[in-house]
Amino acid sequence: MMMTQVETTVHYGNGYEDEYMMQEDEWDRDMLLDPAWEQQQRKTFTAWCNSHLRKAGTQIENIEEDFRNGLKLMLLLEVISGERLPKPDRGKMRFHKIANVNKALDFISSKGVKLVSIGAEETSAKEGLLLWCQRKTAPYRNVNVQNFHVSWKDGLAFCALIHRHRPDLIDYSKLNKDDPLGNLNLAFDIAEKHLDIPKMLDAEDIINTPKPDERAIMTYVSCFYHAFAGAEQAETAANRICKVLGVNQENEKLMEEYERLASELLEWIRRTTPWLENRTPEKTMAEMQRKLEDFRDYRRKHKPPKVQEKCQLEINFNTLQTKLRISNRPAFMPSEGKMVSDIASAWQGLEQAEKGYEEWLLTEIRRLERLDHLAEKFRQKATNHENWASGKELTLSQKDYETTTLTEVRALLRKHEAFESDLAAHQDRVEQIAAIAQELNELDYHDVAAVNQRCQSICDLWDRLGTLTQKRREALERTEKLLETIDQLFLEFAKRSAPFNNWMEGAMEDLQDMFIVHTIEEVQSLIAAHEQFKATLPEADAERQAILGIHNEVQKISQSYGIKANIINPYSTITTEELLNKWDKVKKLVPQRDGALQEEMARQHAHERLRRQFAAQANLIGPWIQARMEEIGRCSLEIGGTLEDQMTQLKQCEHVIVAYKPNIDKLEGDHQLIQESLVFDNKHTNYTMEHIRVGWELLLTTIARTINEIETQILTRDAKGISQQQMNEFRSSFNHFDRKKNGAMETDDFRACLISMGYDLGEVEFARIMMLVDPSATGIVSFQSFIDFMTRETADTDTAEQVVASFRILAADKPYILVEELRRELPPEQAEYCISRMPGYKGHEAPPGALDYTAFSTALYGESDL
Repeated sequence: MMMTQVETTVHYGNGYEDEYMMQEDEWDRDMLLDPAWEQQQRKTFTAWCNSHLRKAGTQIENIEEDFRNGLKLMLLLEVISGERLPKPDRGKMRFHKIANVNKALDFISSKGVKLVSIGAEETSAKEGLLLWCQRKTAPYRNVNVQNFHVSWKDGLAFCALIHRHRPDLIDYSKLNKDDPLGNLNLAFDIAEKHLDIPKMLDAEDIINTPKPDERAIMTYVSCFYHAFAGAEQAETAANRICKVLGVNQENEKLMEEYERLASELLEWIRRTTPWLENRTPEKTMAEMQRKLEDFRDYRRKHKPPKVQEKCQLEINFNTLQTKLRISNRPAFMPSEGKMVSDIASAWQGLEQAEKGYEEWLLTEIRRLERLDHLAEKFRQKATNHENWASGKELTLSQKDYETTTLTEVRALLRKHEAFESDLAAHQDRVEQIAAIAQELNELDYHDVAAVNQRCQSICDLWDRLGTLTQKRREALERTEKLLETIDQLFLEFAKRSAPFNNWMEGAMEDLQDMFIVHTIEEVQSLIAAHEQFKATLPEADAERQAILGIHNEVQKISQSYGIKANIINPYSTITTEELLNKWDKVKKLVPQRDGALQEEMARQHAHERLRRQFAAQANLIGPWIQARMEEIGRCSLEIGGTLEDQMTQLKQCEHVIVAYKPNIDKLEGDHQLIQESLVFDNKHTNYTMEHIRVGWELLLTTIARTINEIETQILTRDAKGISQQQMNEFRSSFNHFDRKKNGAMETDDFRACLISMGYDLGEVEFARIMMLVDPSATGIVSFQSFIDFMTRETADTDTAEQVVASFRILAADKPYILVEELRRELPPEQAEYCISRMPGYKGHEAPPGALDYTAFSTALYGESDL
């Protein structure tokens, strides 16, 4: 195992160690025989005692005489311990003096101090002080503290201790190792003048003695230890207060920012939700299209920034709560109605209102499109029927048969039969008109009143025509008995021309009929029907020629019998000119229908390309989003590196996601083209734009939240404030005082270890620490207990009690602090922050303007209502 730095400074090879111990024994024998040694001991101890007694306004000159009655000895113990001893006896008799000395000795014994020999506790304290000196002087050239005698002869170790803590008092770079007298006197003078450490040693005695007195130097060095421990304590207290105040100021800013962002987001949700909840349909396609465009603008432009704001608001709230928690502050409670749960509830209401809004818009557009189509179809069929029925009522009401011949009556009868055939053929068209009107009623067509009125007019006329037709037939049949001769040829012409004429009218109507389709298959079905119709044209043409042949035969017979060529067929209103014109129109409509169907087929192919184009992208984007979600999950759970490694990978993933945004925008563009083309289904993909949108928003939220979770973990870890260097130092100290190398320190070893770490320990303080590290009173301090204690002592976390203790140090143990003390001890910004918020102290002994730091500190942690 590698030896620590401290271990390497106190271990040597066996040969050198034996030689050194022989030299030590020789020095000790010479010292005990030297009368100057006893004088040096008296001088050092006297100076040490006076450094404490002068705090009580007294001093001693002769140890034996001044401590003989025990009074000043008891006073010295009270100053050192900070406790009151039993009341001394004031008599001058010998037994009074003995009683006072015994009281002092009893007090020393009660504190566990042994007065005979040199025990393990004194040895441990010596090692702790030596290790403290080694740590403090390690960086300095020409200084190698190995003991409390020869290591201090050149004075550089004393100068290094002073420079380490007060570099303003001494310029170490100008010191010379070859001038020990100057170095020692410089250190002693500065210590006495600036550090309030009395001059306990003579530089000449140290230089001229082969081995300076160890106890004298230890006593003098311990004064440096206590002097600097107090200064470090004050500096630590000021730093702790500055950190606490800085955290508090930063948290207040974060709270104000959260309140502002929450108010803005809730106001936007409050304004937007009623708009999305409104399902009042418009009357026209154009108005509904404008509604759809407004909704697209909302999804593309207005909502995405708000999604980011909501996510960032949650992140800010979690970060703030984490900072408050790890700094022992009370949790942040937003204003009423602005909790994260309130925002989430409002957002859920917004999305609930948004859900189905787009589907409702598209359904309404399809409904209006069908309504417009049905209305136009109704108008066409109604117009055709009205044109056909025009004049029929007047014709059926005539009584022309009363003055005609039999032939003319029969002609009228046959003509009426032809009309009845025509009337029967129109029955289906009237029913179609009525069915379309009924569907318009069911679909809530905006001009349904006009449709109903027109439909009713057609139905009423149809009923009248039926009645008149029946009456006329009855009249003609009564007259038919008087008529015998009928021109069979005209009759044949009428019978064949009427169906043919009706077929052509139906064909023209079908060829001009509007159609609405949404798929290629539907267009193909129309084309197939059209092809079937074209297949009937040769048969129809043959029928046309046959009818024309009848007409030609009539003309031939008429010419043979001298009848005029322009004779009118009494059995039919249809002329050959009408048949020829209608046939020509049918032949022109057929290619027009072909073109319309082909054009529709091209449009549906274009729609299919749009479907495939959207599906190709959606089938890539959907799995890509899922893969990124899985990658984020793996990164946050399975990476074995540091939190910083995880943060780097998540940031890279976030960069990839942000860079992918143009693909989402392009898909939105394709989706808009599909909607504008009124394409509502896509068999090539299971992904809809809504799926992609929801997945994308979830991906953005997940990456942001995961990054925030890692940041929070790093923040929590770093909040302990424990560096690797500190941990190494803790391990080094523990190993040094783990005498048995069994992972534990005994009580005396633990005390020495704390001294080496810079702790100024009294009995009461050490007892408190032992209760923390050894609550079961086993006399053993484990490494884990040691690390836990050092972490609590050195970590940057704080409590109200710690802040109060820090202020008490700056206030010199007063229960209040003055404005000038705050401005002297703290940076300007933190000092003014305290002055503006700290309440006045209400105690009777306080001077005017005194401030209550206890109330202020507890308020920082939510433990009072200040």
